Amino acid sequence: MASMFFSTTPALLRSDITNSIPKFSLAKSISNAKRSNSIAASAVRNYDNYKSLTFELSKDGSNVLKKLLDSCFVVCTSVALSVCLFMADVDSASAFVVTTPRKLQTDELATVRLFQENTPSVVNVINLASRQDAFTLDVLEVPQGSGSGFIWDVQGHVVTNYHVIRGASDLKVTLADQSTCDAKVVGFDQDKDVAVLRIDAPKEKLRPIPIGISADLLVGQRVYAIGNPFGLDHTLTTGVISGLRREISSAATGRPIQDVIQTDAAINPGNSGGPLLDSSGYLIGINTAIYSPSGASSGVGFSIPVDTVSGIVDQLVRFGKVTRPILGIKFAPDQSVEQLGVSGVLVLDAPPNGPAGKAGLQSTKRDAYGRLILGDVITSINGKKVSNGTDLYRILDQCKVGDKITVEVLRGDRIEKIPVVLEPKPDES
Repeated sequence: MASMFFSTTPALLRSDITNSIPKFSLAKSISNAKRSNSIAASAVRNYDNYKSLTFELSKDGSNVLKKLLDSCFVVCTSVALSVCLFMADVDSASAFVVTTPRKLQTDELATVRLFQENTPSVVNVINLASRQDAFTLDVLEVPQGSGSGFIWDVQGHVVTNYHVIRGASDLKVTLADQSTCDAKVVGFDQDKDVAVLRIDAPKEKLRPIPIGISADLLVGQRVYAIGNPFGLDHTLTTGVISGLRREISSAATGRPIQDVIQTDAAINPGNSGGPLLDSSGYLIGINTAIYSPSGASSGVGFSIPVDTVSGIVDQLVRFGKVTRPILGIKFAPDQSVEQLGVSGVLVLDAPPNGPAGKAGLQSTKRDAYGRLILGDVITSINGKKVSNGTDLYRILDQCKVGDKITVEVLRGDRIEKIPVVLEPKPDES
């Protein structure tokens, strides 16, 4: 039985265990098993010799010598087995354990497949800033932040958040195969926290992410957030859509970002700019922010919808900027207007070369005695009530450059309606 067990063991190793243990461990296990086989075979041969010897002694009637040989055989067999167990270390012992392949559920297989198919499209973006050494006066580039992004097309355009690249003197993009490319800024939209970069990489390394739509999303729908934080490796978090048509403010300008997707999928630091996917693997948003006092994921994350992103990216790729209409005014904080007991947007400054200044809106100023004279208070635009700055931005986002709007203002104690022609936002450096 011993010889049969050890003779079949190498075949078991070759056929069933090869895929479950490392190659170096397998080779070592086979070597140890061979040595164990030789020791066991020697023990079996000794047992055969022992049987023939005891048979001859039994014929002569030497019972004392037979008992002595029995004892010696037991001791030798014990020593041989001990040596076998000593030589078969932990690695070779594990080789005799046959493990069944892991079985995944259907939804798990779908998640694994989604992750494997989309990770080549997700990149890491490193923000480098120039710093001058205080002692040597040498100018050095030091990382001041990083985030994620994704490949938009085969021309090498990469989409990420504006706050990921803000203030960068140089940008590096790390692809899925850990190769690094220099990136140039094609354009950005501070108001919507979207930026487009371009890298010069071989086309076989550029796998654009599938673009979906966000207009038909439903609360409770399963979503997946993929990121490449710090360039270490890709991460995947899952969750559901916990809210739609949310509104957050841009960190750069304070303008509202509308129709934002709220999800409980963890958006950890370094995942900003990464894609939010539906269960079919299509892009439905860009992960942009979390609501958390501690800075860690708290189950309330926000993503800019892909329908908003697509229009912005198209303009940035074609023109390098987003053409968005402005009224051309500076207005007071909402808290200051509330203290005055009025509802609306108080105009602090309306430059004469801007749309509002050309139309005749009046700014806040002081008279010859230093007394404050309030400017116009905007109360509605095209019949839509304006209670604060957010309402003003929301209405302007629905307009186009060149549109003629009717601005209703409170001037002193009377209401006036002033026509204004909207102009494009000036170029940003």
